Amino acid sequence: MATGKIMIVDDDTNICELLRLYIEKEGFETVIANDGETALKLFETEAPDLVLLDIMLPGLDGWQVCREIRKKSDCPIIMLTAKGEVFDKVLGLELGADDYVVKPFEAKEVVARMNAVLRRVAMSEDKQDEVKEVHYENLSINLTNYELKVNGVQVDTPPKEMELIYHLASNPNRVFTRDQLLDEVWGFDYYGDSRTVDVHVKRLREKLEGVSDKWALKTVWGVGYKFEVKQ
Repeated sequence: MATGKIMIVDDDTNICELLRLYIEKEGFETVIANDGETALKLFETEAPDLVLLDIMLPGLDGWQVCREIRKKSDCPIIMLTAKGEVFDKVLGLELGADDYVVKPFEAKEVVARMNAVLRRVAMSEDKQDEVKEVHYENLSINLTNYELKVNGVQVDTPPKEMELIYHLASNPNRVFTRDQLLDEVWGFDYYGDSRTVDVHVKRLREKLEGVSDKWALKTVWGVGYKFEVKQ
C-alpha cells in the first residue's frame, strides 16, 4: 500500500471529501485547504509529497499558489480545474505543474495520475547520481541539471519540456507516438491527453527553430514525433 502525504486544495468541500476518501483508501495521508493562502501555510507546516491544486480559488488562485510553491520546492503539483482551454493548460504547465486534470473528473483517474507522477519522481531520485546529457551542433541538453543551452546560451525551459527534448534527443531518428511519450515522459498512458504532448513540442520548436540544419524536431504525420539527425 502507498505511503506519503497528499495536499488537496479546492474550495469545493464535496470534491475535497471525495478525493480524500479515494486517496486515503490508497494508503496516503491527506491534508485539505479551501483557499490559496491556507494552502501555502499548510505547505510549509505539512510538507506534502504531492499537491492536488484547483485553479479557481478564493483569494490567491491556483496559478499564484503554484508560482509560490515552485519558488522553494520541486514538490509534484497536479492542477485540478474546470478550465480546459489549451491556454490554461500551457500556463499551468509552464508554471511548473506536473499534470493537469479537467473537471468533471473521476476520482480514480486523479489517483491514477497522482500515483504515476509519484512513481516518476521516485525513479528520477533513484537515478539522480547519473549524469544525463546529450550534445548536438549548437545544442546541449543536460537533464541532470535541467539546463538547455542553445548556441552556448542557457534557455529557460520548464521541467517537462526538458524531459521531453532529452528523451527524443537521446533516441535520434526514432519515432515516438504521442501515447508512448505520455507513458515514457509523463509516466501515464491510459489517462493521458495527447494534446499535452503537442503543446510541449510547439513550445520547444519556438526555442529550437533554425538553430542547426543538422538536426530538427520533426512531426511524423499520423504517428507522432522524432528528433531527426541528418547523417
